[in-house]
Amino acid sequence: MSKLNKNYLIGVFSTLGAKLSYPDEQLNSIIKDEYHYNAWFTPKSVEHAVKSIGKMLNKEDLTQWLDKYDIDYERPTKQVGLILAGNIPLVGFHDVLCVLISGNHALIKASTQDARLVKFVLNMLVTIAPEFQSRYSFVERLKNFDAVIATGSNNTSRYFEFYFSKVPNIIRKNRNSVAVLTGNETAGQLYKLGHDIFDYFGLGCRNVSKLLVPEGYDFTPFFEAIQPHENIINHHKYNNNYDYNKSIYLVNRDKHLDNGFLLVKEDERMVSPLAVIFYEQYKDTASVEALLKRESENIQCIVSTADIKAANQVVGFGESQQPALWDYADGADTMDFLTKL
Repeated sequence: MSKLNKNYLIGVFSTLGAKLSYPDEQLNSIIKDEYHYNAWFTPKSVEHAVKSIGKMLNKEDLTQWLDKYDIDYERPTKQVGLILAGNIPLVGFHDVLCVLISGNHALIKASTQDARLVKFVLNMLVTIAPEFQSRYSFVERLKNFDAVIATGSNNTSRYFEFYFSKVPNIIRKNRNSVAVLTGNETAGQLYKLGHDIFDYFGLGCRNVSKLLVPEGYDFTPFFEAIQPHENIINHHKYNNNYDYNKSIYLVNRDKHLDNGFLLVKEDERMVSPLAVIFYEQYKDTASVEALLKRESENIQCIVSTADIKAANQVVGFGESQQPALWDYADGADTMDFLTKL
């Protein structure tokens, strides 16, 4: 890859970004067909994911991102194993991007839930820059790797940590996102919060699964503002989760709120079931910051406009599913890891 340099790569990937931002007929066909392979991957969800990556891959952000790193394209190529998640469309693309743009070879074990999309996008890349054809491989089992980046559940992460302990690795576990409300949010902000909750049906680590609200918080404005998101209940798998959790709460007489498409329950846990969002009341900013610090290992990002100190990334309402190139999962700098192998 010695003939390549940052400027060339910025050109290649910004061209890919433009193609993803404005899908052609073939890509549109893929976007519409994914639903047949994974019922969670609706045309709306897949289009959102594709265009979000397209927006991310712009020349200015690529330049700003890569300027932070000293990448030596003359050094020997490392074989980097990638175990990709499949909970939302193209969720593993950023890891693939980092491996390729750092001059390494990606050994990709794609999720069965999301294998077609990532293959199609990489084929698009090869049409732009054919030399990338030899820079990645899809594999059923990882072997002959120099490093590994693996994403999985808290259970599989223990297996990953043991199995890959002898090579440099990044092992990612379950995380979810939280929103900190003050009670002064506008209807527009709360509507955008609905996107943080409902985009991708709440399946992503950047989806909000927990609300931190001031004591005595009135949920009426929240329910009114998110009402335009009610069509989510028409998705059969989401509806099944809603009905199931509602029946459990009713049978157990668990106190909860219900607007017909979302269940809201007071609960100290960070991870709520699908179609449910947990909430916890707080007394003051100090107690919020203490909770966020205590749970920082379980939090991907925090949605809020409140003035809070937190170790995790804080984003505005409606922005949790719009990460920039430098917004690394679990806060682990993937590019720094790869350039120092």
